[in-house]
Amino acid sequence: FSPGLLVVAGSFAAFRLLNRGLERLVPPPPSARRNRWKWRNIWTSLAHSVLSGGGALAGFYLHPELSKDLVGTHPPGAHSLVAVSVGYFLEDFVDMLCNQKLHQSWELLFHHSVVIVCFGIAVLLHQYVGFALVALLVEINSIFLHLRQILLMANLVHTTCYRLNSVVNLGTYVVFRIATLAWMARWLFLNRQNVPPATYAVGTVGMAIMTPMNIILFYRLLRSDFLK
Repeated sequence: FSPGLLVVAGSFAAFRLLNRGLERLVPPPPSARRNRWKWRNIWTSLAHSVLSGGGALAGFYLHPELSKDLVGTHPPGAHSLVAVSVGYFLEDFVDMLCNQKLHQSWELLFHHSVVIVCFGIAVLLHQYVGFALVALLVEINSIFLHLRQILLMANLVHTTCYRLNSVVNLGTYVVFRIATLAWMARWLFLNRQNVPPATYAVGTVGMAIMTPMNIILFYRLLRSDFLK
């Protein structure tokens, strides 16, 4: 039994409680009251992005050895952060499954399934924690993606805040999402001889799924916020 599973369970419970209490902490504006569930869900996702994205940056700063050994190095704080993220993705998976129709959420459910499997391997085996932490750098961009959704729901599209967030969102998308995923795919390819076949297969399938999904989302953002 891995102690990391306790962190996963605690994280799941904590994000569930946060989700339940968010309507009191951040009351939805009139334009968002028809979809209170989504309002709570986005704010919960934003909390996770701030925690995990900031935590990933802090992890590499405090433990520079992680960047030299993405497989075997697993400082307790970095390992716990990955476990916390597994708990969040499990909570978000359940939340969407219970509150959204399948045809509306299948892409995110599929994405979450891949992340839970990949991060779960890191948590259980105490390996590839550094690699998982690189993946969590993507959450820095997710902060601005979630802010964009919040501004849309609050009917603040025609504001300077929305325009500024759109620019930062697209910039961080290229740096922390597309470039990070490309670097991860390159690392997997270059280290394929040092990674067990089963783990390499999971990682390769994950990259093969994430890359087109992120390119499609980038095009949607570009078309919606700039090409119009």
